[in-house]
Amino acid sequence: MAEFDVLVVGDANPDLLLRGDVRPRFGQAEQLLTAADLVLGGSAAITAAGCARLGLRTALFAAVADDVFGRLVRADLEQRGVTLLAADGRGAPTGVTVVLSEKDDRGILTLLGAISALRPADVADELLGRARHVHVSSLYLQPELIKGLAGVFARARQIGLTTSLDTNWDPAERWESIGEILAHTDVFLPNANELRAITGLDKTDEAAAALVKNGTTVVMKDGARGARAWWPGGETAAPGRAVDVVDTTGAGDSFNAGFLAARLGGKSIEEAVGWAAVAGSLSTRAAGGTAAQAFPADLGA
Repeated sequence: MAEFDVLVVGDANPDLLLRGDVRPRFGQAEQLLTAADLVLGGSAAITAAGCARLGLRTALFAAVADDVFGRLVRADLEQRGVTLLAADGRGAPTGVTVVLSEKDDRGILTLLGAISALRPADVADELLGRARHVHVSSLYLQPELIKGLAGVFARARQIGLTTSLDTNWDPAERWESIGEILAHTDVFLPNANELRAITGLDKTDEAAAALVKNGTTVVMKDGARGARAWWPGGETAAPGRAVDVVDTTGAGDSFNAGFLAARLGGKSIEEAVGWAAVAGSLSTRAAGGTAAQAFPADLGA
């Protein structure tokens, strides 16, 4: 029996979340905020925290330095029941993100630091063999990992794991092809803009169909509308849950956790898409990506 249900690979860093008058005006203009929170950030870390809260035995493989930010990350992950398997940061400091948050949108400023340190060889067979499923987040923040992730996923499948991927946004907006990676990906978890950008197709149905024909299940975050999914032989949609939105940071990562928890718990794709949509909605009730994440009872488990 595997030690972990899910191994999440990717980024872990603090998020400094600012709310209020957050659109900068230069010229030494001082602006007053309504709130500032220092919280656990990184798509992979937030996804891992959500998986653990939903009852999965969860490990996170990420590069976190022994510095002030790294110690914050380690303490928060431990508190949330996530086992951190520390990767080699290659001397870089722990990354950090500043989020300028408005009700319906946000700006994101990131210092990569150790986030970009992961190499494909770091994700060894011994590491993969400790889990049932491997999920990768924030691919475009990890330029070395992207070069060999297809091989990592191929090796994972050969030893019996299932695989999933959330690329997140490409800061360079080059959207280099990930076709070879998706050929070894069981579940792809983009939002609508990412799906269109990666495929180069304007209509989400057509974009999803282009990926599904190669066997990948596409589960798309559809904002306030909830979720849509397509897989070989079927498709479905699920609504989100109406909540008083405080902050949307990390909602997509909580969405990922809801889907993974359902599927690894033996539920159908249709049920899992419903879990994902609700988990994403519920996470927006508080500042940051983890404070308001769903518990199993919230999803009807």
